[in-house]
Amino acid sequence: MTNPVHIVGGGLAGCEAAWQLANLGIASIIHEMRPVRGTAAHVTESLAELVCSNSFRSDDAEKSAVGLLHEEMRRCGSLIIRAADANKVPAGSALAVDRETFCAEVENALDAEPLIEIRREEIDGPPPAYWDSVIIATGPLTSDLLADAIHEISGEDSLAFFDAIAPIIHRDSIDFDKAWFQSRYDKGGKDYINCPLSTDQYYAFIDALVAADAMPFHQWEKETPYFEGCLPIEVMAARGRETLAFGPMKPVGLTNPHNPAKPHAVIQLRQDNTLASLFNMVGFQTKMKHGDQIKLFRTIPGLENAEFARLGGIHRNTFLNSPRVLDSELRMKSEPRIRFAGQITGVEGYLESAACGLLCGRMAAAERHAVTWVAPPLSTALGALLNHITVGADSDTFQPMNINFGLMPPLTERMKRKDRKPAYARRALVDLDHWIGTPQVAQ
Repeated sequence: MTNPVHIVGGGLAGCEAAWQLANLGIASIIHEMRPVRGTAAHVTESLAELVCSNSFRSDDAEKSAVGLLHEEMRRCGSLIIRAADANKVPAGSALAVDRETFCAEVENALDAEPLIEIRREEIDGPPPAYWDSVIIATGPLTSDLLADAIHEISGEDSLAFFDAIAPIIHRDSIDFDKAWFQSRYDKGGKDYINCPLSTDQYYAFIDALVAADAMPFHQWEKETPYFEGCLPIEVMAARGRETLAFGPMKPVGLTNPHNPAKPHAVIQLRQDNTLASLFNMVGFQTKMKHGDQIKLFRTIPGLENAEFARLGGIHRNTFLNSPRVLDSELRMKSEPRIRFAGQITGVEGYLESAACGLLCGRMAAAERHAVTWVAPPLSTALGALLNHITVGADSDTFQPMNINFGLMPPLTERMKRKDRKPAYARRALVDLDHWIGTPQVAQ
């Protein structure tokens, strides 16, 4: 019997890696430090906790690279996507989940798998020498002690960026004489709560937002950049008074049943749990002080008496310069027994982190079975994401990246713009199915 693969971190990537290993007949041990030691952002001890949003974003496999990645992971037997599908809540064309039942489903599946052991303990230094196969999937909130050990092994400093969290509001505190349920362009039904702002209300909101007090940074944090895909709203607002109206507060595709006049901007809230008792403010990540958040958000029509289950916050994320540190199989070049998976590699987002764990688990399983690992084609979302964080990106300018069609090889045939994304998706799924069905070859 082979030694188990040791997985450090029980987040989305670590859980998915363990599941893929088990499906391929390989034992693993997940080492999760919570509740022995907490983090700056987690609030539970659950495996696969969703720290920020409850959304895996678009589930449209034909027109969205994100939705395509969903479908590719389904075809690869992803536990994370299976649990998301089973615990989804209304969110239009997006795949959003009830946080608690989603985490419970993932943890229950892992607990029931005899090839997976879960140990609640902190790994506070280099993985022991007798661990001959290791996956570090500690995410962007890697503990300082382990991060220091990684730096020492790799010989490289990590990179970092700030990530922000949006507030969550109790539904029964929202005034539906002003707010209403509707998805943009009625896609997916009435899955969002909408709070409209007139032109005067919008500009007053922007002025107050820019003037609000933010949480101060430590001196060593001041040069840390934000991730562009998850900017705090006050940072966006400082770029121009109309930035939010053309971003998360755009008023398009909505009809206010309380007032025929078109609003200048709309705040949307998305269902956060199965009971539909909690809703999060879409795109409203913030680093404002809590008192300022409550004061400002209660000026929004419909939220005058809002009660907050959680206020917004910010935390520092850590990631490797993967193109410089890792090889094409996510192994540390300086110590190949150690692989990395998830956000610590520089992929950005829940889905991308889980996808990275899926790939890393399959790589480690191939190694254990002494078969040659063949990467998914670059034309697939999985292959494009892996390529970007290993050899595709410039190590001098490497920054976290979400999946997008721009990471895939361009189409060879000419076609109308509206037909391009479906063509990318069709090509990807054909190539993925061929990859899944290709026999593995012994080394």
